[in-house]
Amino acid sequence: MSASPVLTSVQDGIGTITLNRPEARNALNQAMRPALAAAIAQMREDAQVHAVILTGAGGAFCSGGDISAMLDTTRTGLAFRKGMRELHQWFPELVNLEKPVIAAVDGPAFGAGLSLALAADFVLATRRAKFCAVFGRIGLIPDLGAMHLLPRIVGQQKAKELVFTARTVDAEEAQQLGMVFDIVDDAAALTEAARALARRFGEASTAAIGMAKTIMNQSFESDARTIAELESYAQSVCRGSDYHQDAVRRFKDKQPLRFDWDRK
Repeated sequence: MSASPVLTSVQDGIGTITLNRPEARNALNQAMRPALAAAIAQMREDAQVHAVILTGAGGAFCSGGDISAMLDTTRTGLAFRKGMRELHQWFPELVNLEKPVIAAVDGPAFGAGLSLALAADFVLATRRAKFCAVFGRIGLIPDLGAMHLLPRIVGQQKAKELVFTARTVDAEEAQQLGMVFDIVDDAAALTEAARALARRFGEASTAAIGMAKTIMNQSFESDARTIAELESYAQSVCRGSDYHQDAVRRFKDKQPLRFDWDRK
């Protein structure tokens, strides 16, 4: 068993965060929380990183909270509330990380693991991936932002059904619901698919993608005027960037643009 519950690596501009408690199906325990916070901060601050992959070790993404820790009845309500509030100090940093985030899901993404997957911009899944808002099975409500993210992805009525029933959703249904971007056959294909998707952002403007992501993440809570103001400020920054000026020169000189998704 590794001493580190979260592993990080950076290669060719792609950052990878790996949940590393395979013996517990990468359940989110007390040690993993600050390690995740540090990993997210590392990816945010590393200017060489243009995309981030979030995945799990040992054939599981994340099975949720550590059930064994829940048997501790000595913690007061206030102490538990403090712990929950600490989760919500770093989780928004993942949701709003101004770089494309790809969740590579193999096996279970249950409970808090579902929330971690939904925090990504793109979810890639193997055919054996499973998703579940499992909280209701043990008399809890969804946490780690699930009740904010899930309705925005699948719609309010479907989100209520998934939360109230706490039923398991396979990869195919998750894709139909809009939770999964693409499905691959197995873990080996998942790793390559995640890196291939991340590589395609290598020549994009990380700043432009980041600002667009930040604004779109606020679009459900903000009115059109607020979004327009944010758009105005962000576009002004982008227009003055070296990346944009270079792209305009390339266009005028009939040279290929650095970033063209259709040109594979």
